[in-house]
Amino acid sequence: MKTLILSLILISASSAVQAQNLTPAQKEADFRYLASMYSTYYAPIDWKKQLFNFDVLAIQPWLDRVAQTNTDLDFYEVCVAYVASLHDTHDSFSLPSDFVARLGFTTDLYDGVLLIDSLNRTTLPVKDYPFTTGDRLLSVDGRDALLLLQDFAVYAPWGNPSAAKRLAAARITIRPQSVMPHATDVIGKTATVVILRQSGATETYNIPWTVSGTPLSVGPVPSPKIARSPGKTARAQYDGTAPDYMTELLNAQWSGVLNPEETGLNGFGTLSPLFVNALANARFTRRLGGASADFFYSGTFAYEDLTIGYIRIPSYSPTSTTAALTQFEKEIAFFNANTDGLIVDEMRNPGGSLCYGEDIAARLIPDYFRATGFRLRPYWSRILGFYSSWINAKAAGAPQSVIDQYEQVFKAMLAANTQGQTITDSLPLCTSSLTRAPLMDRDGNVFAYKKQMMMLIDEFSTSTADSVPGMIRDANRAVLYGMRTNGAGGNNTNLDAGSYSEGVAGMTLALQTRKDKHLNGDYPYTDLIENTGVWPDLTDDYMTKDNLLQNGAPFLRNVLQHMAAQIRMFR
Repeated sequence: MKTLILSLILISASSAVQAQNLTPAQKEADFRYLASMYSTYYAPIDWKKQLFNFDVLAIQPWLDRVAQTNTDLDFYEVCVAYVASLHDTHDSFSLPSDFVARLGFTTDLYDGVLLIDSLNRTTLPVKDYPFTTGDRLLSVDGRDALLLLQDFAVYAPWGNPSAAKRLAAARITIRPQSVMPHATDVIGKTATVVILRQSGATETYNIPWTVSGTPLSVGPVPSPKIARSPGKTARAQYDGTAPDYMTELLNAQWSGVLNPEETGLNGFGTLSPLFVNALANARFTRRLGGASADFFYSGTFAYEDLTIGYIRIPSYSPTSTTAALTQFEKEIAFFNANTDGLIVDEMRNPGGSLCYGEDIAARLIPDYFRATGFRLRPYWSRILGFYSSWINAKAAGAPQSVIDQYEQVFKAMLAANTQGQTITDSLPLCTSSLTRAPLMDRDGNVFAYKKQMMMLIDEFSTSTADSVPGMIRDANRAVLYGMRTNGAGGNNTNLDAGSYSEGVAGMTLALQTRKDKHLNGDYPYTDLIENTGVWPDLTDDYMTKDNLLQNGAPFLRNVLQHMAAQIRMFR
């Protein structure tokens, strides 16, 4: 214990001493560099102006705020707020820090209020902290919990307002310095937490912050320093065996949250469904989900006189896309032969490979369908990258389909750049056409699932998990059930965000488009998925206290009831 306390004191002292390493000139240079990247690479510039009246290139007010900062952490807070103004799930300013402070429990919004939904009983033993799941968080350190949601909105700038509020709720008790620069302020402190118990009693607890990792220190950094070039990271390497000429396409085919576990959201990207503990009372027989080699959670419900199939897609970034698709095909073949209808669950799915998502859609849609389109930002280095890959693909004897893809995208970006356009028309990225033919087996039989289908979506169906229900809905293939998807309708990567501060900026490099324009909520009439998301045919919010306390049983009952009614309607 003495060693731990001493370590915390030394860490705190180190942070205080090194809090002002960046000079005013370095901070201004890095902020200008950050803004210049959005000028060059960011695809939704005009869309964000239209939706939020925010011009990411109008930086003078931000430079004034930078000039007023007295510490490095204050400067980082300005960078965080600047990028958060885009309300873009894929875009954030993050720091190279592994420091995290935790209170030992998590909260989320159920019926519009902050309820505790998980506890770590190792750090919060019940004898000292008897509050439990379903109790309400009222305040932390004298700050009303709902006001804390407003305070922390800047650290949760997702495209869907509901998702953003829920992510802000997670930030109250789990504070990673990578996205919350001043998270280290809690070192050595306790939080005064006021909780409303379900009995009606109001109780106050002093809870020590549990910290891990090392607080950020970036300097001192001498000037001048050669700026680093933007460093894209390849994402969707199919099985890690793709040839070099595929790099540009694979980078362009990624849309997802890179570290879903860091959000603090329960069930985000997990194999098991949210209502897994309610399955035992729902006459469910599991098929997949119990082995390490399982990419999906699947099985069948015996519901009255019906057999209803179920498969959960936890993410669109499996460790092996080939193995995952093979496993998915086996499940579809079984469901075609043995079920009356199918429920496909992609709630709390963090996205991943757009083309893997399109391949999943092709195994669910038995007709021709329009794939997700992509409008790319045609900056010059990307044009050259696609041109070089086109030439290299031809030289390497790549499949003609790959060569055709590169030629098509290269010429479209070159034409847009030449004509002074900031974005291309809608393009295919997974094949050379936006029209996908039905998937056939060797005998010419349509392989996809052919019976009634329902897809479960919510505000954390993200990125590729926005794209897939968009294709499903545009093909009139299934009833979408749940809540509007996240609206993370771009293709993204990370870029170095400054030579001195060592920050990283998420960047949306392309926009996803649907088959037709749509009008939902207060959003403009558009074919874009960014911010607007994909809306359900039947709305049902999982985030209720009843679902929290009953492990999702009410939600599951509703799903099965509606699925059964749909099957019987079309028999």
